[in-house]
Amino acid sequence: MEPRSQATTGKKEQVRSMFDNIASRYDLLNSLLSLGIYKHWRRRLVEATRPLPDNAKILDVATGTGDIAIALAKLNPASVVGIDISERMLELGKKKVKDLGYDQRVSLQPGDAEDIRFPDNEFDAATVAYGVRNFENLEKGLREMLRVLKPGGKLVILEFMKPRNTLFAGLFRFYFTQVLPRIGGAVSANKQAYSYLPESVESFPQGTALVKIIEQQGFAQAQCKELTNGVVGLYTACKPV
Repeated sequence: MEPRSQATTGKKEQVRSMFDNIASRYDLLNSLLSLGIYKHWRRRLVEATRPLPDNAKILDVATGTGDIAIALAKLNPASVVGIDISERMLELGKKKVKDLGYDQRVSLQPGDAEDIRFPDNEFDAATVAYGVRNFENLEKGLREMLRVLKPGGKLVILEFMKPRNTLFAGLFRFYFTQVLPRIGGAVSANKQAYSYLPESVESFPQGTALVKIIEQQGFAQAQCKELTNGVVGLYTACKPV
């Protein structure tokens, strides 16, 4: 989700501020606005990270309140590190992690996708759910994830798409552009965040276009699987050995 671009404030700061503002309602709205389907998408992302080596280390970029990091912890890796630029989202995520008993395995910490503070070849997998649209520099963020992955390590991305089926696309577009912003704005008291979600999806590369960008940053075997009639794309790639 993205706010309107303004000359006086960079995209990164706008995204940080927006997510800080909607953090308290973020999990509720994810479930409400996706009609619960986001849980299925999350399972598909987790499945796509398999197989993992023993004592695997996973990085979850744009982790938000930690839902993906917690789901990945159920794969029994040595550790999952979630990074995000929104301090408020992280505060809520840390409480969730502790309450669920995952605080020995999951660590949530401030972090910028375009300047990841970990050494080269550190992680066996890197994931991003609905976050690459918010990168200020998409290519730089992808290159950073490539850098911190071990050779053979896997990249898994979930991101919204525009459905291609004509009938379904029309129904989805009506929901996405008319219904979702009204509900999201009313519940979160931040109309801007949910009004610009459709616009950010409209302008973001998807499918084969995003696969090409991923490969251009140095990844191999990049591909995209469409989920739920093309509402979401599940992208996978690996760091060359």
